[in-house]
Amino acid sequence: MTNENKHFETTVIHEGYDSKEMLGSLATPLFQTSTYTFDTAEQGERRFAGEEGGYVYSRLGNPTVSVLEERIAALENGERGLAFGSGMAAVSAILIALTKANDHVLCSSGLYGCTFGLLSMMKDKYNISHDFSEMRTKDEIHSLIKPETACIYVETPINPTMKLIDLQMVAEVAKEHGVPVVVDNTFSSPYLQRPLNLGCDVVLHSATKYLGGHGDVVAGLAVGKKDFLDEVAMTTQKDIGGIMAPMDAWLLLRGIKTLPLRLDRHCDNAEKIFEKLRSHPNVEHIYYPGDENNPDNAICKKQMKRGGGLISFDVRGTKKDAQQFLNHLKFLKIAVSLGDAETLIQHPATMTHSVVPEDVRLNMGITDQLIRLSVGLEHWEDVWADLEQALNQL
Repeated sequence: MTNENKHFETTVIHEGYDSKEMLGSLATPLFQTSTYTFDTAEQGERRFAGEEGGYVYSRLGNPTVSVLEERIAALENGERGLAFGSGMAAVSAILIALTKANDHVLCSSGLYGCTFGLLSMMKDKYNISHDFSEMRTKDEIHSLIKPETACIYVETPINPTMKLIDLQMVAEVAKEHGVPVVVDNTFSSPYLQRPLNLGCDVVLHSATKYLGGHGDVVAGLAVGKKDFLDEVAMTTQKDIGGIMAPMDAWLLLRGIKTLPLRLDRHCDNAEKIFEKLRSHPNVEHIYYPGDENNPDNAICKKQMKRGGGLISFDVRGTKKDAQQFLNHLKFLKIAVSLGDAETLIQHPATMTHSVVPEDVRLNMGITDQLIRLSVGLEHWEDVWADLEQALNQL
């Protein structure tokens, strides 16, 4: 089935799979195999030489994984998708593919802790430097691009401060310098934001989050131009080996079918919880892209369908107060990750971003009082009741 003229809600269910080719099986079959047989030795030679299509070995390709790759490519309006064993496997494969020793990466003003850790390791081992930028104006971005800048790496919304970056503006500047733009789109999913449509070059996802949606799979995805991702598949991915297992692809295909329904509910709940949180006396600051008073709200309206399901806020007091707030929760789950059916809440300074040095972390806006809340699919009044009673005890 082709994606031509199909709505998003249809594409998440049908793209990349034809039941007629699989004995009429409505569900995509799980090809739980490590290797594939050849009819003849000559056929094996042709496939290894790239002269004939077909599967060779599941590190190089698997039918279940291929359906997922086609589907995510269609959802992001890209030419090719590539599946990885984790979100960080996708991030590392793309950054390694785009850089060489002594290069430079320009980053948004905040990054996921493990992405920061990867860039720090690349600096120590290969002298690949990186700088952070608020990316508020074209002039600011122009001034930070160097001759050795290999790519611009952006999170938007940024994890966990929820700051937004104008992707179209960044892409316009990058094209003047011939520098590719890589966007981590995990917090939005393609349902809320499509960076490739705004001129960016590669989109990354921790598919563990909203795409999977059920907290039972760890996976990563990348989408971009076919030529580039073909090269990544046959070099960085193949040789480092951060591939996706067929079972994980099967779970993701199942989860993605309900992505629009789930995201709408996440957003509905988050909007209601935001309104309650911002008026509570023990919430000092609140950060949500859908907030009309947020200075980034104009960017949200420009490039996002809705504000998303994540809210960050500063608890009034100290680190101890923030941790006590979490400890007072009764049924909401203290856990990293996001995008699950369950509401998840965590303390970034000591959890997801604990690897980031304190001075850098504070410059990113990650205080000891900051809480990140991934609003789930429960009834919003129950979520608020638990948050409220915990806040009231501070």
